[in-house]
Amino acid sequence: MQLSPAEPLGELSAQLVEEERQDSVELAVIGLGYVGLPLAREAASVGLRVAGLDRDPRVVAGLNSGRSHVDDVSDEDVRRMREAGFTAYTDDACLTRAQTVVICVPTPLSTDGGPDLSAVTSAARAVARRLQPGQLVVLESTTYPGTTEEVVRPLLEESGLRAGDDFALAFSPERIDPGNTTHGLRETPKVVGGCTPSCTAEAVAFYGKLVDTVVEAKGTREAEMAKLLENTYRHVNIALVNELAIISRELNVDVWDAIRCADTKPFGFQAFRPSAGVGGHCIPIDPNYLSYKVRSSLGYDFRFVELAQDVNRRMPEYVVRRAQDLLNTAGRPLSGSRVLLLGVTYKPDVADQRESPALPVARLLRARNAEVSFHDPHVPLWTVDGTTVPRVGDLMTAVREHDLTILLQDHSAYDLPSLADEARLLFDTRGRIFRPGVEVL
Repeated sequence: MQLSPAEPLGELSAQLVEEERQDSVELAVIGLGYVGLPLAREAASVGLRVAGLDRDPRVVAGLNSGRSHVDDVSDEDVRRMREAGFTAYTDDACLTRAQTVVICVPTPLSTDGGPDLSAVTSAARAVARRLQPGQLVVLESTTYPGTTEEVVRPLLEESGLRAGDDFALAFSPERIDPGNTTHGLRETPKVVGGCTPSCTAEAVAFYGKLVDTVVEAKGTREAEMAKLLENTYRHVNIALVNELAIISRELNVDVWDAIRCADTKPFGFQAFRPSAGVGGHCIPIDPNYLSYKVRSSLGYDFRFVELAQDVNRRMPEYVVRRAQDLLNTAGRPLSGSRVLLLGVTYKPDVADQRESPALPVARLLRARNAEVSFHDPHVPLWTVDGTTVPRVGDLMTAVREHDLTILLQDHSAYDLPSLADEARLLFDTRGRIFRPGVEVL
């Protein structure tokens, strides 16, 4: 996140400083995306004065006009935030007025397989330019253990202030689950770890205003590791059932029924289900941060993560191979066949396409000369490698006209029994349609 440079605080007149302090806010959120905007909304809803900082002027202009760009935050939510005093900025001068600053910027993968911390370091430098004694600074961006202490803290202390003495510094992993209407920010326990016990106490007091349960970690590294553990656990178990799906087909076992039966055990088992791959920012990305840290710091591989990555990365290829077999059985080659992909987001009932397995599936189908179209009630336009994929209009007409329909995402808007009735061939990668004539992953 490259924030616009601002004049040093020392160049501001004492009068301006005093005016800014009188116009103080309880919270400034840096990064107004899937994590930062719900946080700002929750804070505004409990009566806190909130400012937002984002590098994208379109996002800032939209929010200040009452428009949301995030699935889980409605335009009405933004209008209520504005009525409560929320304002978005592109200028980091707003940080001077904040009692608490929370950094919620993206950490995508870098070329070496670790997290790209450029947005984090840019945000930390912006905070350092405006850092005031008594402020609380929290990093929520997912990263490897040690980032808060080894990267963010030194940048903040370039201000001349010291963490634990002059200001508080903590890490609190985001746990936003897009589309989840049961466990929102308030209902999901918040893990907090500070650089010192006093830092932790300040962060706990802040988050206690927003969430029902705050969990204290031993320190920042434990809080950072907790986030990676959560998603590595899911990543590894999804890889397990994905490989079981492949093996079970060869052994003539219905893996979906086996999972259903195992899930009746009231202890010692949690059901995970096969899919065309893993998507979203968390599961396919976060475990890489942990394997990167192990490799760079300890000099060896985190083999569980490496294996899970390999299995899940191969699932789109497996889906396309199964699709080809299904067409061949019906007497058609994949080359030249019309294939319709249903649901190109990474999870049901959201518009979020980050790391969606639909992308590699489409890419592989095209490489085999299939004619690919798509439908998704949440995605009006979809491109693959810079090329727009045709979007069908009338869904039922389309499934009748296409040689093969592949259900990649089971959005609730889809009438699955009707799809099964109308499609020439239907390949269900979500395990939702069990009836004769439907191929299930």
